[in-house]
Amino acid sequence: MQMTNQQQQQYDRGATIFSPDGRLFQVEYAKEAVKKGATALGIVYEDGVVLAATRNIPKLQVRNPEKVFKIDKHIGVATSGLVADGRTLVEEARNEAQKHVMTYDEDIPTPVLAKFIADRCQQFTQYGGVRPYGLSTISGGVKDGVAKVYHTDPSGTLSEWQAIAIGKGGDDARDHLEENWEEDLSEEEAIELAVAALREGEDDIETKNIEMSTVDEDDKFQRVTPEELEDKDLDL
Repeated sequence: MQMTNQQQQQYDRGATIFSPDGRLFQVEYAKEAVKKGATALGIVYEDGVVLAATRNIPKLQVRNPEKVFKIDKHIGVATSGLVADGRTLVEEARNEAQKHVMTYDEDIPTPVLAKFIADRCQQFTQYGGVRPYGLSTISGGVKDGVAKVYHTDPSGTLSEWQAIAIGKGGDDARDHLEENWEEDLSEEEAIELAVAALREGEDDIETKNIEMSTVDEDDKFQRVTPEELEDKDLDL
């Protein structure tokens, strides 16, 4: 059924009201916000995961908002979309990780944390007086020697991937990952693949525009600095 602009605006104003053709416009708009966000990705390699995102660094800005966050020593999250929404959701995820340790005396498994984030996003599509998070996340971590990567979107959909990319360059980056990801990648190969995929998504990025972390069983969550990427002599 074709709706007039006036009819569509009626459903725009209600975050929890379905349109006659079964759409939640506020959730769809939130997904559009993600498409305008930084390109971010997660890759499973032999012993761990790589999380990475692009970022712009204005000349006069002292501190740039994070896109790749440490949740606990064994798990991290990369975000794309509204930066402030990401900061809030990450703080909630960190609190949930610590609650899990206190309750169960073990590190929170990656799928449990990813489900918490997805459930939180879904709640904001179901109740009045709130709007959906304008954010997608990639959760990556290693527990008991098993590396996992999960993706959530503003609707609260949760899915597991071997490699996934989101954001404004997500489609092209994901195509590159689909063509080049292989099982049992080394850490170095996964980092190189991540940089190449980000470059496919955004042509003009340099190493200083890449925020990256790795998570593995031995070294846990580790930042990969732009200087370290330069030392790796990657093809940028």
